[in-house]
Amino acid sequence: MLRYSLRQLEYFKAASELGSVAAAAKALNVSQPSISTAIAKLEAQLGVQLLFRQHAQGVSPTPNGQRLLQDARSLLQHADELQRQAAVAGGEISGELRLGSFVTLAPAFLPRLMTAFRARYLDVRLSIGEGTQDDLLDGLAFGRFELALLYDVDLPEDVRVRALIETEPHVLLPAGHPLACHDAIRLEWLRGEPMILLDVPPSRSYFLGLLDAAGISPEIAFSSPSLELVRGLVGQGLGYSILVTRPAGDMTYDGEALAIRPIIDRTEPGRIALAASRQLRPTRLMTAFEEFCVGFFAGTAHDGAPARQ
Repeated sequence: MLRYSLRQLEYFKAASELGSVAAAAKALNVSQPSISTAIAKLEAQLGVQLLFRQHAQGVSPTPNGQRLLQDARSLLQHADELQRQAAVAGGEISGELRLGSFVTLAPAFLPRLMTAFRARYLDVRLSIGEGTQDDLLDGLAFGRFELALLYDVDLPEDVRVRALIETEPHVLLPAGHPLACHDAIRLEWLRGEPMILLDVPPSRSYFLGLLDAAGISPEIAFSSPSLELVRGLVGQGLGYSILVTRPAGDMTYDGEALAIRPIIDRTEPGRIALAASRQLRPTRLMTAFEEFCVGFFAGTAHDGAPARQ
């Protein structure tokens, strides 16, 4: 027999995520004593302390609470799905999907992907978050994201990965650069040229690794975690860059033309993938989104840009 209820888990989850009983009560439209009593009973039934309680400073999960929080999120999610399945005839897909995306991939792919997916599944809500690879992995581990769109680089074993597409890196040059007269670039030609580095992991180590394999120690003039700032600095003639993600237009925000050239050297491709925690049982909505993404990215150009129609 279960010693706890879904409502107790819901109250515990809300208090943990919002950091206070008062905030949880307001979000769930119940009284603070109801939240406190439910969590106290849950702790008594499980025999462990779940929350640290600090006067006037809210609450935070204990180590036992952190472990339960992840399982509670998964259980509540599946309880919601079971309720939707019972209420919706014909096996329709509905509900909310929490999706994280790597910072450079989000603007390049998510607008079209979200629009196309929602056009097929009208009753689905997509909640979007952006971040670095570490942000996304942390979000998957603690249940902030159900799926994450990222690069398949140095991912931990507790993450389930669905490959989507391989993309080839390219050299980004100012339109008037002497090397722009070539249809493709050898990395050795960049020796001594100032580099604008996209400085966000794992992109930084990937790009520097490509140059290192070619025997080049780059002269980094500027670095930035912003893809568009890197493109803008290149557009102003301050250096070259190596990138994987390619927006549809080869212009900077301030109107400067860019020259995008493939790399002659054999290079390791970038691999875009969807990731999920292995501890999270996939829902029907997650599975539907994964399958949709496979088809969507099959129609995406291998230079990292959306396919031109």
